Amino acid sequence: MTKPIWPGSGTTSGPRTNVGKNDWAAIYSATSYGERFREIADETVRIESRTNLLFSFEKMAVRDAVRSPRGARYFALGLYDFLYGTDGDRRSLESWCGVLAALPRKQTRVLTWPIATVFGFLARPERHIFLKPNVSRRAADLYGFSFEYQSRPAWPTYASLLKVANAVRTD
Repeated sequence: MTKPIWPGSGTTSGPRTNVGKNDWAAIYSATSYGERFREIADETVRIESRTNLLFSFEKMAVRDAVRSPRGARYFALGLYDFLYGTDGDRRSLESWCGVLAALPRKQTRVLTWPIATVFGFLARPERHIFLKPNVSRRAADLYGFSFEYQSRPAWPTYASLLKVANAVRTD
């Protein structure tokens, strides 16, 4: 099983930062939101940049999207709700995808499966899985599992991949 490398994850391996779940929750009561949103967006991008999970154009799309104060704010609040919200997995994913779709973009869209799933996987691998379309479809096929893939990020595809992951995990 993959160990989390996210801030506040409680592990001793992986990058350590000063932005944990409690810090994120404090955003809601802080008087100066802008700095905290920027800090969280920058730290999130920095953590992901240490992986090879996203293509360079996807990394650039995320960096561009969170560069503005508005983008950093939407991203930080949306990511917190995705990772720690209490609305359930379906609602959390749908809301997170809505945030990604609304982020500013320069060239490449931000709402892709890899971007939508990488941060959940890095922060909470016991709950989330990373979806790289070609690899995920191929793995499900080789495992003999029906994977209901749609290119636009949405709950039915993610739920299908979670079923595949649970089947692999129990074998």
